[in-house]
Amino acid sequence: MSQSELPDSPDEISESYYEQDIPEKENRYGFLINILLFLFTFFSTTIAGVFWANKDPYQLNNFSYGLTYSFLILLVISTHEFGHYFAAKYHKVPVTLPYYIPFPFLFLNPFGTMGAVIRMKARYYSRKALLDIGAAGPIAGWVTSVIILIIGFTNLPSIDYLYNLHPDYRTSGIPLTGFTFGYNILFWTFEKIFASSPNVFMPPMNEFYHYPFLCVGWFGLLITSLNMLPVGQLDGGHISYAMFGNKHKFVAYVVFALLIIFGLLGLLPLIGINNNIGSLNWLVWAILIFFVIKIRHPQTYSETEAPLGPGRMLTGWFTYFIFIVSFCPVPVFEV
Repeated sequence: MSQSELPDSPDEISESYYEQDIPEKENRYGFLINILLFLFTFFSTTIAGVFWANKDPYQLNNFSYGLTYSFLILLVISTHEFGHYFAAKYHKVPVTLPYYIPFPFLFLNPFGTMGAVIRMKARYYSRKALLDIGAAGPIAGWVTSVIILIIGFTNLPSIDYLYNLHPDYRTSGIPLTGFTFGYNILFWTFEKIFASSPNVFMPPMNEFYHYPFLCVGWFGLLITSLNMLPVGQLDGGHISYAMFGNKHKFVAYVVFALLIIFGLLGLLPLIGINNNIGSLNWLVWAILIFFVIKIRHPQTYSETEAPLGPGRMLTGWFTYFIFIVSFCPVPVFEV
């Protein structure tokens, strides 16, 4: 469909218009695939939670140790995806239920999941719908992550909790080496607000994954910031394109260039320069964006459509705030 064939006004877009581009296909299995993927993801995230609790993840009698982590991570993922889902339903854009993505291989991904996806069964929809659908998911997931983090920070257990997981720390001390998570602005701020008292034990960043609320809150901010990158068909790309039209490409190319820079800075430790301001992970993410997600957003509405109103523009700028305070330049590193 060419640009000239796109409706000039969102009022001209009906549900039948959405469906004419990608016909609805009969799904003989109904919701069975969605349910099975959710159950597999529940199992894989519970196993990951057992691993984070420093228990043997392959002993089924340890299963209960991973339930809190599993519940919380699925809550973050679900609020994100159903934010998209209900926004799409509001705009009468045909959409699938979430497809959860289990990832049981701990040595490749210790979080137990790759998130979830929903499929928008239309290529063209209005500018307002694009902004609302794109923003509803990350806002819902971010708010959930913030609440989980606040609960985690305001209910930090004593140091004995960590000693029970690692009895050797009582005599050897808590090491500050190994697999370490990086800070983002929001996590650092919450730590200063809630855990700066000498009476509160704040675990170091190489040990806080033992604390389900802190771990899931941190991970929720990470996946939100990844989705909020204003490129291609990521959530941030949808929002940027809805806000700026074709001018979104300038934002997208700048962000893509910054990813390359952060990725190249991650090469410095290979020549003996440890600066902790870059990560090779960003090079991998940049390659994925370039070849799969793409840098520029495809056209989904007519350029003659009216710009967004101030309310939706403010919502868009709020999502940029979410991205800034949640983005972690170095997500994980070895000390």
